[in-house]
Amino acid sequence: MSAALPLDVPPPPVSVVGIGADGWSGLSGGARAALREAEVVIGGARQLELLPPECAGVRVAWPSPLRPAVPRLLAEHRERRIAVLASGDPMFYGIGRALAEELGPEALWVLPHPSSVSYACARLGWPLEDTEVVTLVGRAAARLAASLHEGRRLLVLSADASTPATVAALLTAHGFGPSRLRVLEQLGSEAEAYADGTAETWTHAPGDRLNVIAIECRASADALRLGTVPGLPDEAYEHDGQLTKRHIRAATLATLAPAPGELLWDVGGGSGSIAIEWMRAHGSCRAVSVERDPARAERITRNADRLGVPGLRVVTGPAPSSLSELDVPDAVFIGGGLTAPGLLDACWEALRPGGRLVANTVTLESEALLGERYRSYGGELTRLVVAHAVPVGGFTGWRQAMPVTQWSVRKPSVSGDRT
Repeated sequence: MSAALPLDVPPPPVSVVGIGADGWSGLSGGARAALREAEVVIGGARQLELLPPECAGVRVAWPSPLRPAVPRLLAEHRERRIAVLASGDPMFYGIGRALAEELGPEALWVLPHPSSVSYACARLGWPLEDTEVVTLVGRAAARLAASLHEGRRLLVLSADASTPATVAALLTAHGFGPSRLRVLEQLGSEAEAYADGTAETWTHAPGDRLNVIAIECRASADALRLGTVPGLPDEAYEHDGQLTKRHIRAATLATLAPAPGELLWDVGGGSGSIAIEWMRAHGSCRAVSVERDPARAERITRNADRLGVPGLRVVTGPAPSSLSELDVPDAVFIGGGLTAPGLLDACWEALRPGGRLVANTVTLESEALLGERYRSYGGELTRLVVAHAVPVGGFTGWRQAMPVTQWSVRKPSVSGDRT
């Protein structure tokens, strides 16, 4: 753990000052001093308007899009004392992240203000540590769907004044129409305002663009229950029969073992179920689904949106030719096209050292190929068999699905490592 800076050491050249809807009056003495001393103040137009005349530095408003402009504006003013204004806590979904990535954290002096999330929890009486936060600022609203569970409390960071209505419609479409919604506007200022209702009856007109949405999730009686572990119900997916069925999917995801930040290639995506549930495992998991059939590729995108992972990248085209420009994967799943010339070799070569490869098949031809690779590379060769109880006349019997042969293997991370 690094020691605190001595008091006689001057702050770094770029001060990052969090400011709330209460403006100048809500800032600490240190934050005010940083803004008074700055020769250049960079921030959003709304934030810059909150500063009094005594902040005499040149005021520069962020352009849109913001992120590409960060290095240019910092370079233009690098010889001057810079202060950057941020909403609330700069390091919580704020500009602080981009500045730290650009300059390094040692070049910043961050002066945080209570975030809108802290204010919202204070007003609602919700424990902050038990409240999930979903931001829709610059992100698709569909990502909220992955967080909808009976009894959960969510705070949504709105993109603008239209976000509450968008959220209400999404909740209703996903079977969470009875959920209570409260919109909290201008938190921390004298103009705080609130709107209350349920998703399915939401009729409030758009209010202030600076708002946070509090959701108490309540599912309707007929809502499809979606858990947090792999193996979602098959009916959660739109498909044409090309779907890794629930029990096989759960076993496959357990073998793939997704971890935060990892990238999966889902080759022969079908309905996208493996890639989708990989991404649902953690908010930072990434996936690319490769599907040669355009209709199925569009279906994968719809499934990803509906199940809360709109960030799934879908590549339409045949493998292995469609794999060459993709980022290096941490894991590869091959659910179709195993006999395509060069596919297994291309996936193995692309896989990072220590990465995992899992391939499923139901055909004898592909099974023979997997048996050959098992003898060459090791790993595990598994037969997965699932049977379901069905009526047999007036009795009940078992109907067995086609058995699935699965080969799983880890690529050696060091010479001689064979798992």
